[in-house]
Amino acid sequence: MKKLLKKLSRGPLSPVFKVYRKIYKPVVLHFFYPVAYKFFTLTRKVNPKKVVFIEARFDKITDTFQLIYNRMEKEGYEIHECFLLNTKPGKLAYTKRSLHMLKEISDAHYIFLNDACNVTSCISLRKGSSIFQVWHACGAFKKFGMSTADLIFGDNRKNQEKFPNYRNLAYVTVSSPEISWAYEEAMNLKNTDTQIVSTGISRTDVFYDKNFIEAAAKAVYSVCPKARSKKIILYAPTFRGRVAKAQTPDCLDIAAMKEALGDEYFLLLKHHPFVKKRPEIPENCQDFAMDVTKELDIDKLLCVSDVCISDYSSLIFEYSLFERPMIFFAYDLDEYFDWRGFYYNYDELTPGPIVKTTEEIIDYIQHLDTRFNPSQIRAFREKFMSACDGHATDRILELVEKC
Repeated sequence: MKKLLKKLSRGPLSPVFKVYRKIYKPVVLHFFYPVAYKFFTLTRKVNPKKVVFIEARFDKITDTFQLIYNRMEKEGYEIHECFLLNTKPGKLAYTKRSLHMLKEISDAHYIFLNDACNVTSCISLRKGSSIFQVWHACGAFKKFGMSTADLIFGDNRKNQEKFPNYRNLAYVTVSSPEISWAYEEAMNLKNTDTQIVSTGISRTDVFYDKNFIEAAAKAVYSVCPKARSKKIILYAPTFRGRVAKAQTPDCLDIAAMKEALGDEYFLLLKHHPFVKKRPEIPENCQDFAMDVTKELDIDKLLCVSDVCISDYSSLIFEYSLFERPMIFFAYDLDEYFDWRGFYYNYDELTPGPIVKTTEEIIDYIQHLDTRFNPSQIRAFREKFMSACDGHATDRILELVEKC
């Protein structure tokens, strides 16, 4: 049944896509890129101070890299940026960007990734270059990579082995020793030389910075002054479906929340950046709720929110650092489990109530004084975020110095 659902979820393959799968992709990944990279290395020597940051999906340096980027730039490293934009249409343009990236890393001593990358995985990495995978998410929540090989979301095991995304890695940095096994499985790292190191996640260092937290509050209130005198509820769900056609949930009854909680709370909505079409807030609720997806970064929102509503997003790991209430609006839990799956039992993992209706959300928020259990959050934090103590960037730079 799962195989049938997986086939239906992809839809019929177009002739162009069939050609891409059977001819273009193997030729490019198994011949063209490796040969091009080898050629670039023959004409260049490794620059011991050169660093290349590779953003696979986005067109700017994201918070996963930012603190590492700033530190290395301050310490005199030669910084370069490459943006692959691998979800953007146009295979030829993507190939051109990939070739540019291969040329850039051909003489780099340090290479940083924060996502899957089959281009850096298909080459024979030269001696003297080291790739750091500073994964963009904390903890181990929904499955990815090889862990999804038997699920609807993922490609099959044969294709993942044929076109790997996590080869040539010197280090993978994670938020806690507890989750190393999940990354070894997802990235297919067993019996490789890659080291999984519990340095913590660099971008979480800002949550220990009082100046950052104060600036975050100012930024939020400047965008949404109506929230200044209220407690803030953050609704930040993950996307549904595949990245290229990502959809966001539209099951939250904002009007009901306004009626029950509007005097005390203000609702901020932050949808996943992959989502292109977001639900509109009802006109009569715009004095209670605001969509800040485009205006505010998630790290700033986590700093100021008094309650966080999510579902299957890894942001819950970061939010646990604040030891504040969380609610898990998992109305489609069974479908999502079949689609993608989790590394831990969802009922045991979640440090807060699992609900399926807006009424349950309202009821829990109205009774936070008696129902919220901070010790549950602390245990979750210790298990999944023990290395995130404000010094993760320091430890990552220590790894850099070893190479």
